[in-house]
Amino acid sequence: PMTTHPQELTAVILTLNEASHIADCIQSLSWADRVVVFDSYSEDETAVLAQTAGAELHQSKFENYAQQRNAALDALHTDWVFFVDADERGTPELGQEIRQVMADRPERGWYVPRHNYIFGQLTRGAGWYPDHQLRLFKHGCVRYERPVHEIAVVDGAIGYLERPLTHYNYRDLAHFRAKQRAYTSYDARILYDQGVKPKPRNYILQPLRHFYWRFVTLRGYQDGLHGLRLSLYMTYYEWVKYRKLGWFWRKNK
Repeated sequence: PMTTHPQELTAVILTLNEASHIADCIQSLSWADRVVVFDSYSEDETAVLAQTAGAELHQSKFENYAQQRNAALDALHTDWVFFVDADERGTPELGQEIRQVMADRPERGWYVPRHNYIFGQLTRGAGWYPDHQLRLFKHGCVRYERPVHEIAVVDGAIGYLERPLTHYNYRDLAHFRAKQRAYTSYDARILYDQGVKPKPRNYILQPLRHFYWRFVTLRGYQDGLHGLRLSLYMTYYEWVKYRKLGWFWRKNK
């Protein structure tokens, strides 16, 4: 008689100086067959803590996010890969759902929703839920493109899981500001490379549209004052993005 062997699931965590998160993240993925930490030569205790927590450790010089994820894929021999960030946590319910789709469904890639905790508060509006992330793949069926905000290109059908990852997003306002400064610079550069020139009205209308989109269309109002504050913060950084775009054009005029 023919026998079937269960497919191996490997959870992969990309890290750089994630000592405060790595042990808890690994523990939350105990339902995976293997947990691999793919580290960019952290200068803190990330590598030691990862091995102490029972993960396999690989280290690779970081060039960009797409390169690092592709390097992790190339280093693995497994059936399925589940990418997780160090500030995310899996749940047994998510693990059970992943096992089910691995066994029963033909899709080769799967989006996972996330519960985002921002400033310690679960945030359900303003664009932070369901916040689908393409993370689960049949090994050999995906490659990543684009250095930042990388894109997974899947050879095959893609589905959507129901059980969420837990994401401990921005710790505090300083962390939020630092991230948004980086994102606005990157996004402004993309617009510049696409030939988009800011017009005077963009500095007013774009932020106003962004606030309406966050607070009304994406229902930021359902998180009360927390949702209002986040919508206003993101409105401000939309304005910052266009200021930086204008700076690119002036600098390279």
